[in-house]
Amino acid sequence: MTYIECLNLLLRPNLCTKYLALDLYAGSGGLSLGFEAAGFETIGYEHNSNACKTYNGNLNGYCFQTELNIDTIFPKADILIAGPPCQPFSINGNQNGVSDSRNGFPTCLSAIEQISPTVFVLENVKGLLGKNKWYLDFLMEHFQSLGYQLSINLLNSKDFLVPQNRERVFIIGSKNRKIEIDFKQSFHVTSGQALDNLAFDFDENSKFITPDMEMYIDRYERASKCITPRDLHLHKPSRTLTCRNLAGSTGDMLRISLPNGRRRRLSVREAARLQSFPDWFTFEGNETSVFSQIGNAVPPMMAFHVATQIKAYLDSPIT
Repeated sequence: MTYIECLNLLLRPNLCTKYLALDLYAGSGGLSLGFEAAGFETIGYEHNSNACKTYNGNLNGYCFQTELNIDTIFPKADILIAGPPCQPFSINGNQNGVSDSRNGFPTCLSAIEQISPTVFVLENVKGLLGKNKWYLDFLMEHFQSLGYQLSINLLNSKDFLVPQNRERVFIIGSKNRKIEIDFKQSFHVTSGQALDNLAFDFDENSKFITPDMEMYIDRYERASKCITPRDLHLHKPSRTLTCRNLAGSTGDMLRISLPNGRRRRLSVREAARLQSFPDWFTFEGNETSVFSQIGNAVPPMMAFHVATQIKAYLDSPIT
C-alpha cells in the first residue's frame, strides 16, 4: 500500500465520536481532520470564507465564518484545539508578538477561561520559544493559575509520518495529569513516496521556471550560500511548506527538477500531499487561496497522532 493510499484510508472522519473539540483559527481544517479521524466531533471557527468552505466540504463538523476576539461566546466542549496566526512569532517575520494585531492567543486564553475544557492543544511556530519566550512564560503562568498541568512540545512533522521537515510548538494543558506527546518513528516518509507518480507528471499547463526566474533563484542561492540547491529532493522529506514558498515566485519557492533538466513549481495536489492531506480532500477558492490554506494548515497526519494520545488520556480513568 502506498503512502497516499494509507492517508486516504486513515484520515477519514470517524463517525464513532465521544468527545467534542472546538477548533479556533481552524483554517481549512487540517487540525480538525486529524482529530475527527481519531474519533472527535469538531466545531470550527475561521474568518476566511474559502477556508470555511473547504472545511465544511470535507469534514463532519461545521466551521463558522467569524472574526474571533476575546468576547466571542463558545459552546461547552471537552477539548479546545487551535492554531492561532503564526505571523506575530515567526522568525521569517518581524516577531512583533503581542503588539501584532494578528496575535490570537488572547482569544484562545479567553475561550479556555470561558469553557474550561478538560484538555487544550495550541499549535504555533518555533519562534514562540525565541524572542517572545517571555510571552509564552506569561501564558503558561496564566494557564497554571486556571488549574492546568502543562507541557511544551517542540515537534517535527517528519517524526509523525508527514513527508515534511516542519517544526512546531504544541502547548498542551490538561486538568488531571501532564500529557507528553511521544510518537517519533525511526523512519521518515520521503517527498518522493508522497508524490509518487505526480513527481514527474507534467504537461503544457505546468508552471515551469522561466529563464529569468532561474537567474533570480541562482542569485538567491548564492547570496544565501546554499551548498545544495533548494529543489525538492525526493529521497528525503520536503522543506517546510509556507504560503510564500508555495504561491510566490520567490528564490525560495518549492520546485521539482525534471529529468529533461527543466524545473517546475509544485501543483496544488502535490503541496497537499506533502502536507499529508489525502487525495479525496478538496479545496475551495483560487490557486493563491488554496496554497495559503495548505501552507497555513497543521498537517492532518501529525494532528491525528496528537489526537490519538489526547483521546487515550480522556479515555483513561483518573488515578
